Amino acid sequence: MLSRTAENLYWMTRYLERAETIARLLSVGERTSLTPNIGGGYRNEWHSVLLSAGTAPDYTAKYGQVRERDVVTHLFFDEDNPSSVASCITRARENGRIVRTALTTQMWDALNAAFGELRELRRTERSKLPLGDLVEWTMRTTAMMRGTMSLTHLRNDGYDFLNLGYYVERTDATARLLDVKYYVLLPQVDLVGSGLDNYQWRTLLRSMSAHRAFAWAYGGEVTPAKIADFLILNRQSPRSLLASVEGSAQHLERLARGYGRTTGAQGKAREMAAELVEARIEDIQDEGLHEFLSRFILENGQLAQLIHEGYLNGDIR
Repeated sequence: MLSRTAENLYWMTRYLERAETIARLLSVGERTSLTPNIGGGYRNEWHSVLLSAGTAPDYTAKYGQVRERDVVTHLFFDEDNPSSVASCITRARENGRIVRTALTTQMWDALNAAFGELRELRRTERSKLPLGDLVEWTMRTTAMMRGTMSLTHLRNDGYDFLNLGYYVERTDATARLLDVKYYVLLPQVDLVGSGLDNYQWRTLLRSMSAHRAFAWAYGGEVTPAKIADFLILNRQSPRSLLASVEGSAQHLERLARGYGRTTGAQGKAREMAAELVEARIEDIQDEGLHEFLSRFILENGQLAQLIHEGYLNGDIR
């Protein structure tokens, strides 16, 4: 496979996963903003969402004061924001168009339909578009793309690059969604363990569509430590850091076997997975959740760079 084809497949799914992440961040912001402000935490919550999305400076430069409507516009519709849902869907569709013959008919139809629906949303009066509907549309659209890929694509190297895009982006996404907690409660450390703190952890679970799965996995009392363990170290949790990193490692190993050579990416993915397998949630709490997540986001970025250098920078045969 030519590296440019691999790159387009990889980035197509990265953009789709990023669109879903931004939608989930918006859901976290909306749910959290409905909690009563009892004088604690880093308010407002919409600023915490911008910080976790990594777009706060760009937002401030364009919009100034942080207001819910403007944040939603910036993170969903704004074409000047490369991480907005609209930008991500548009770029995913463009990457798919370039490698149209590498996609199944069902995959292309789903991607093209999403792009058409997005254009209709842009033409709709904003007052008729509740945030919940925008979030639901995004998650439904991205789930449809994952489903058609899983059901129709050959298990070849193209399939591995598609999945690599999902897993690399999901690792970053889970870390950023978890990091919302840091920004929301900073600097009121005395709120940790409070009713508000526990409510926000539950809100995070619901926004990641993981509330029932968490109950199945742990049962009993819901605690922040259990939720953090579920979203970081539990490989049964499909969006956990461990499950995502192991997914990247699995598809990198398939590529290594298929091409008969390894790159630095395989070693990096194994290293990241090994750290998580050995880690305990108490160790992460001792390091500091924000510090751990920030470090892991950087390491995942290094993995993405190694994937680029090993597979997306020159022809792959």
